[in-house]
Amino acid sequence: MCVDTPAALIAAVKGGANRIELCAALALAGLTPSAGLMALARDLGCSTYAMIRPRPGDFVYDSADFDVMRREIDAARAYGLAGVVLGAARPNGELDEEGLAGLIAHAEGLGATLHRVFDATPDLSAALEIAINLGFERILTSGGAPSAPGGVKVISALVRQAAGRISILAGSGVTAANAAALVAETGVTEIHASCSAAQGPSLTSTEADAQLRRVLGAQADGGRVTQAHLVSGLLAAVA
Repeated sequence: MCVDTPAALIAAVKGGANRIELCAALALAGLTPSAGLMALARDLGCSTYAMIRPRPGDFVYDSADFDVMRREIDAARAYGLAGVVLGAARPNGELDEEGLAGLIAHAEGLGATLHRVFDATPDLSAALEIAINLGFERILTSGGAPSAPGGVKVISALVRQAAGRISILAGSGVTAANAAALVAETGVTEIHASCSAAQGPSLTSTEADAQLRRVLGAQADGGRVTQAHLVSGLLAAVA
């Protein structure tokens, strides 16, 4: 389960999530989570991987970005998390092998997932071999499509190519309604989802809350939040 708030984290654990991808700002495709959120994940006891992404935008990082990412890896380790989720690219879209090798070395002792920077590479087959050589445990991918259900043929090919050397984690657009078919058609053993639903203003909204929404607009509302019953429903669908 991919989560970015305390409520979403608690709901994911309550719903039976096997592993958490812990982020901030999922509306920006995920950034590194706060220290407080990492501490809460540790206390809840579910296997948790922290997103290591120092800023929104592209994945072409400079020396300052890499320095911050190393410090964020240190934070994930200090809070006792199981691993990290990261990625980096060259200007031409290929994986930044040198930069990623440095991050993987710095994350020694932690699990490592390559995020969907993979899907933006010009040659997914070649990128898979690079990920294996770098020592990643798994690749999060939609098969280069906007959603995993739309990328089943490519995901299936990646699973065959991986041949057990690395796990292919199918993600993006995965729900209880399509998960079983996705697993059956691709052969993946791991799926990635947020199991979220739109959350409007609090039922106990005050006039001050209403004024805040008038000033900030949608930014003051709850956005989408992981729901425990959707998590358990997804698990039941692939049981």
